Amino acid sequence: MWDGDPILEPGAALDRLAAWKDRIDRMAVDTRAMSDQLGQLRVTATDGSGMVEVAVDAQGALMDLRLGRRIHQLEPERVAEAIMTTIQEARRRTAGRAREIVAETIGTQSPAAQAIATQVGERLTGADITGERRPER
Repeated sequence: MWDGDPILEPGAALDRLAAWKDRIDRMAVDTRAMSDQLGQLRVTATDGSGMVEVAVDAQGALMDLRLGRRIHQLEPERVAEAIMTTIQEARRRTAGRAREIVAETIGTQSPAAQAIATQVGERLTGADITGERRPER
């Protein structure tokens, strides 16, 4: 019937199926943990002078903006530049933390994990996972 071939042996096949199911179950738990942590991720950054503080979420969306009294002493263009630079820094930090969360939860070896990490980096910084900027489309 199975001519001694372990692949065809029913007991071994059941063991392989059970191991496969365990891997899938673990992957689902890890993916949920990653999703939960990314959903809660908030990163704050402050400009060098302490004039601007921003908080962004895992999507890079601005969640909070705080301006110090010093803004009244500067031209609006300088304040705007400080805000935009600080948002970019917060997004860069968010991308780094998001990649850490991916590595801690689902690892970095699978193609899916690599794709998620790359997508997060590109979305938040316009760069791929290596930090290289993508050409504008």
